[in-house]
Amino acid sequence: MAVVTEIMDADAMRRAVKRISHQVLESMEDTDGLIIIGIKRRGISIAGQIVRNIREISGKDVAAGTLDITFYRDDVDVKETEKAVAGTKMDCDVDGKKVVLVDDVLYTGRTVRAAMDALTDSGRPALVKFAALVDRGHRELPVKADFVGKNIPTAPDETIKVKVLEYDGEEGVFLEKG
Repeated sequence: MAVVTEIMDADAMRRAVKRISHQVLESMEDTDGLIIIGIKRRGISIAGQIVRNIREISGKDVAAGTLDITFYRDDVDVKETEKAVAGTKMDCDVDGKKVVLVDDVLYTGRTVRAAMDALTDSGRPALVKFAALVDRGHRELPVKADFVGKNIPTAPDETIKVKVLEYDGEEGVFLEKG
């Protein structure tokens, strides 16, 4: 039977996302050409919060996008032609833009690698940075988040579950053991 421990409640999540939003603003010279792109599914929700926070903090609107990496994952067996037909679903132009990719959990790095492939198939950004609400360690690829809400070291047999209102009806970060 799995043991579930709440690591972050809804308020802690909001504070972490607000901190990431400040870090994004501090790392950019300005918001011109900035696009915040959420990786499907829960990364989209977190990216939306970052966009709203940036608007609140700076008084400026930034572009937002979503990225579906399903057919770019290395654990999905699809033919190359299927990738071209059903790959990413970008809803904004990334050429020459400053892009911040957003996801809920950074683990092995494989999702970020897939997101980079999907993003570059959509255009050539001037700059790409990565934000994760939670970094749990255990990288298999040389990937590092530029912005992290919380580092939560885990054992390989543990899982981090991020819950967001849009998909789960509640917000929080949970550690599952067993």
